Amino acid sequence: MNAKTATTQHQLKTPYLLFLGCGQDVRAVKTSRGIYQWNPDVCLGEISGGPNPISIGLPKLSAKQASEKGAKTFILGLANAGGYVDPEWVPYIIEAIECGMDIASGLHRRLDEIPEIKNAAQKHGVTLHDVRHGYTDLKTGTGKKRSGKRILAVGTDCSVGKMYTTLAIAREMQAQGFNADFRATGQTGVMIAGSGICIDAVVADFISGGIEELCPDNDPDHWDVIEGQGSLFNPAFAGVSLGLMHGSQPDIIIMCLEAGHDHIKGLPHIPAPDLEDCINLNLKCASLTNPQVKLGGISLNCRIISPQEGEKKRAELAEKFGVPCFDPMVTGVQSFVDTLA
Repeated sequence: MNAKTATTQHQLKTPYLLFLGCGQDVRAVKTSRGIYQWNPDVCLGEISGGPNPISIGLPKLSAKQASEKGAKTFILGLANAGGYVDPEWVPYIIEAIECGMDIASGLHRRLDEIPEIKNAAQKHGVTLHDVRHGYTDLKTGTGKKRSGKRILAVGTDCSVGKMYTTLAIAREMQAQGFNADFRATGQTGVMIAGSGICIDAVVADFISGGIEELCPDNDPDHWDVIEGQGSLFNPAFAGVSLGLMHGSQPDIIIMCLEAGHDHIKGLPHIPAPDLEDCINLNLKCASLTNPQVKLGGISLNCRIISPQEGEKKRAELAEKFGVPCFDPMVTGVQSFVDTLA
């Protein structure tokens, strides 16, 4: 595999058939959901298995049906703990290969490490895209002050809306005429944007340097809107979150959290952090590479509470912390972007 940099363009053939796996965890298919939400024109259909197949609302197609309709790439549009290719998925992948589709994955386990997938791809002349792998040409971070301005999403936990928030902010800024770019740091964001770096697959010493490369010196009025990963309060992923923060050198952080979630994802023995403690620690850590960093807004994911509860909670947090509090899926992000004018 050729060495990749933080700005490598990923050339995936469109349209896509999105694979949702064989389980029932709707949060596990955030890659598929994200691609469909932000790039719907390239999504031809979905395929899933198991006794109770889940759906994101696309037409349900078999690999053969999708191929006949012109699908070019079969996207493993889901994530699991450990990032492995479940043996249950392999027949679906093989069938897609036999139908002439390339395979794209953002998982930790490389597709070409699975003999039957590698052999099938070679036999049928299709390409295996391991989006998360191959970053071998990165340098360590320096912490040197860079020109341009940067917004970073941080969170109380994983899967609280950091990618959605930054995509929404970047789109709103562009609509308002800002010189702004979304910078992807995870597999879903990379597949949506076409470039970026899967920062959790980078050797630890090069995390901050990889982000410095992703968000280099720029025009004084240019904004990089940087997708966050993990949380300083999640013991599984805090190291990635810290390296990303130092490399981002953010001028503004957006704190993301999910209302009604009382423990760290997958770790019921660890309670969700106090929001004020979380904000203060993130600001303290970010100040190492940008002493002027500030809290710019709070993105509150209200998917599991009522609209009335969400409205009340947003008002309370906005008053308490003195910054806009929004739910990008309900209220949009204009209230925050307007503060940048």
